[in-house]
Amino acid sequence: MNIKNIFKNKSTMSTENTDKEILENENEIASQDTENQSNGSDLGVDSAEELSVEQKLEEELSIEKDKFLRLFAEFENYKRRTTKERIDLFKTANQEVLQAMLPVLDDFDRALVEISKSDDELLLKGVELIHEKLKSTLVSKGLEEVEVRTGDAFNADYAEAITQIPAPSDNLKGKIVDVLEKGYKLGDKIIRYPKVVIGQ
Repeated sequence: MNIKNIFKNKSTMSTENTDKEILENENEIASQDTENQSNGSDLGVDSAEELSVEQKLEEELSIEKDKFLRLFAEFENYKRRTTKERIDLFKTANQEVLQAMLPVLDDFDRALVEISKSDDELLLKGVELIHEKLKSTLVSKGLEEVEVRTGDAFNADYAEAITQIPAPSDNLKGKIVDVLEKGYKLGDKIIRYPKVVIGQ
């Protein structure tokens, strides 16, 4: 083998090696690009998934907010209703006791009328004091007298007509002629209607 051939072989080998290296480098670059593309596509999928997860969480949050607001509104209504019921209960808690005491008050009224006919002033004074004490105690518990007088126009919402009689005068027709029994109310609620006679 002569020197020319040796140099020729060496140059061919080096060229082949260089070509091989170039090919290997190109393959590496191509494989890296492919990996980068695949990584990029994975990132795109992940971000799409993250967006959908965020949307789901936002929807769930809005649903929970709506539930909370409804529950809060129901609770506020419940509080208002129970507060009103409690106030009404306090107002009318004494109703049964006060209704039971009304006949005693009526008896005192009748007793005062009869005792005032006698000449015993001390007895009248004593009964008046007891009557006033009883009356003021009942008033302090919320009892009020329903104001109905002879000559007032009859109103079925505030009085109970027991009977009708011929009116003593024309101006008493359809009006109250006499009050037989006083009426009382507790707060705004009438617990006993006055019993009246109407002229016709």
